[in-house]
Order: sequence, then structure tokens, then C-alpha cells
Amino acid sequence: MFRATMPKTLRYTLISLKEMLLSGSPIVLVTIALLAFTWWWLNPNPPKRVVLATGPEQSAYDTFGDRYAQALRRNGITVELVRTEGSSDNLERLRRGEVDLGFVQGGTADIGYDDEESIVSLGSLFVEPLWLFYREDAARRLNKNKTPVITNLAELEGWRVNVGTPGSGVPRLFNTLLEVNRVEPREIVLSQLAQTPATVAFLDGQIDALVFASAPESLIVQMLLQTPGVKLLDFAQSEAYSRRFGYLTPVTMPQGMVDLAKNLPPRNVRLVASTTGLLARSGTHPAVLQLFAQTAVEMHGGAGWFNRAREYPNLDHSEFPIAPEAERALKGGLPFLQRYLPFWLANVVERMWLALGLIIALALPLSRIVPPLYTFRIRSRVFRWYAELRDIEQRLEAGEATPDALLEQLDAMESKVEKVVVPLSYTDELYALRSNIHLVRKKLLRKAPGASASPSS
Repeated sequence: MFRATMPKTLRYTLISLKEMLLSGSPIVLVTIALLAFTWWWLNPNPPKRVVLATGPEQSAYDTFGDRYAQALRRNGITVELVRTEGSSDNLERLRRGEVDLGFVQGGTADIGYDDEESIVSLGSLFVEPLWLFYREDAARRLNKNKTPVITNLAELEGWRVNVGTPGSGVPRLFNTLLEVNRVEPREIVLSQLAQTPATVAFLDGQIDALVFASAPESLIVQMLLQTPGVKLLDFAQSEAYSRRFGYLTPVTMPQGMVDLAKNLPPRNVRLVASTTGLLARSGTHPAVLQLFAQTAVEMHGGAGWFNRAREYPNLDHSEFPIAPEAERALKGGLPFLQRYLPFWLANVVERMWLALGLIIALALPLSRIVPPLYTFRIRSRVFRWYAELRDIEQRLEAGEATPDALLEQLDAMESKVEKVVVPLSYTDELYALRSNIHLVRKKLLRKAPGASASPSS
């Protein structure tokens, strides 16, 4: 008996489940449509490729670019590195939309209103001193005092000085410093070679002094600081420079910082420096900005030659609006979800949770119509036959058909009703329908006394 009743029980269950799913399908479709719209609108997944403008080959920008590319590769994002002439070139490429991000030194370019609308900052990453290396033999030959040391920029008259390419921003900065020292550019033989060929010419004696801005991590800086016969200008007036120009800050390279064993440098060296920031186009995906800002914290948060631990990156000295993602990364640290979930999943949840909450809040009230709709669909399996039953009765009363013809129609209807299956909780309505069919049959038989009773009666 269990085997005989099991198929019917399963059939009733499947019917109930089917009707429940069909009743809830409008809510499901609306929810899916809202989710699809929200996904399209929020665009939570970042692009797989971004372009970063760095700097000349072997420069600090070039070195940092490689490190950023390696860090973001772990999160499935390819960073295409574009070597440029330097800071000013990077800013121009950002303005033209050729790159997504770039390293830009403070004070190396004029900032316009359009820049504030189209470019955002991810914070200040590190200080970038203005290095002026000169040859001792050149100082003896050109210095009026015949000493191998110069103490200020005013002593460079008649020197052959390389100030870097125009795209580096250094020529503009150095000309400003010469101007406040009352030195005319025509009094110096200025060249604008790229950093590597200029260094080669400098070491060969073709150039007397090199001027460039770079972080101390630059290979060329490291090499020149340890090259015999090469001196680094001590900016004794560094504090005055910083007071005259807001984008400059005085920094000091401590004695022995380069090499403690050799005591290089042999004394503290005062320098002027500008702050280098990581800039991005305002249309860059927020998840990309977040990743770069988090990477900046890891990469630049330690102690350095000119800063203490956790002093950089920071939100100070920025000439551009700070991106909200950078502000959260620098102030709040790693988001909670990213500590336990892969970045892509944590990013989706972080950007979709509010929208998901709103969708759920909308779907819950709508879900209240599912039970009434389910009841309506089940009862419609029974109630739809009442229209035909009433039609038979009305045609009999109006004399539009003979009782025998209507009995045949009623028999056909009853055979179809017998195949109707409803959940057990609604069988009383099905049996009520069958009872009403029987009542109409009796009425038809009374109108046709000579008609033979149907087997189904």
C-alpha cells in the first residue's frame, strides 16, 4: 500500500512545489533584474589592465613602477608600465588620458581648474630631494677660491650643468632656484640630457654638475653618492628655500646614511625636496585606486633616508583632490573583509552590500503576495471549470441546446475534471466541483425524461 500511495504523494508535492515556484517567479525575476542593473551601474569588478606612467630608465619612478606591478599582479591586475621623461611628462599624459596613473612631483607644473576636476591624488608617497652632484676637479678649476667645495648655487657661474629633460620638471624648478639666487641662466652652460647619458658624460668629465630630482632608492643616486671625486651640494639655505616655496621642504641626510662603515656622507647634508604623489584620472575604477593606495602603504610606510616609519604615505602637501579610496586606505587600513576573503570577492561585497540591502528591503514586502498568488493558482485549477458548468446550465434554461447535447458536453467536462490534481489541502474544493457537476446532470435528466442515464452519473 505504501508503494501505491507514494507516487500520488510525490505527485501532490511536486505540483505544490511547481505552483509555489511559478507564484514566486515574478519576485525572482524582479530581484534578478535589480541585481543586474546594480551590477551594471556599480561595476564592482575592476579592469584587468591599467597603465602606469613611471619615469626614465633606472630612475626611482621606474623602480617603484616594477614593485607596484608585482604587487597588483597578485590580485589579477596587469600593470602596464610606460617609461617617460619624468614628472611633467606624466602629468601631461594624465591630462590627455593616455595613462591611468602616474608619479608626479609637487611644484613641477602649473595646476589648472580642469586638472582638479579630472585628476585625483592617492596621497604623498615620499620626498624627492633635489640632488646637485658636482666634480671636485671642476670645482677646483672653476671656483674662484680654488677649493673643491661649493656652498651655494650662486657659485655655478660658468659651469656646465645638466638639468634633465623638460618632461622631468627639474629644469623649471632649477631655473626658479637660479632666479632667486640672482643667477642668469645664460651665465651657465645648461644641457638637458636624459639621466643615464648625462651621468655617463658627467663621469667622463664632459659635464661639471648634474641636477635631478629623485628618491634615494634610485640606482644612479646610490652610485654617485659612493663615487670618488663626486660631491653633493649641501643646501645650507634649505630652510629659507622651503619658506619661499611652499612645495619644497627641508630634509637632512644623516651622517653615515649611505655607508656606516665608510661613514658616507662624513657629515649631515642639508637638501631641499618636493613631495612626490601618485596621481590618477578621476575615471579610474575605484577598486584600482584602492589597490594602489593599499600597496603604497605597504611599500612606502617604512622608515627611509628622510622619514620615520609610517610617516608616508600621507594626505599632506597634495595639490590635487584626494580620492576617497585613498583616504580610506591611508586612515582606515585594510578593510575587514579583505583580511579574510580574496580581494575580488571582498571588493564585490563592499561595493554591493548597500544595494543588496535595498533590494532585500524591496523584495520582502513583495514576497507577501506569493501565498495569495499560490492559493489563486491552485484554486484556478478548480474554479475555471465553473464557467463552463454555468454555461451549460444557462443554455439549458434558454433552450439553446437539447438536454442530450448538453449531457454529452457535461460528460466530456467531467472526464477532464477527473484528471485535475491539486494538493491534499485543496481537495475539498475539487470534490465540491464534482458534486456540482452531479447536480447539473440531475437537472438535465429531469428536462429530458426519456434520456438514459450516463454511466458517470
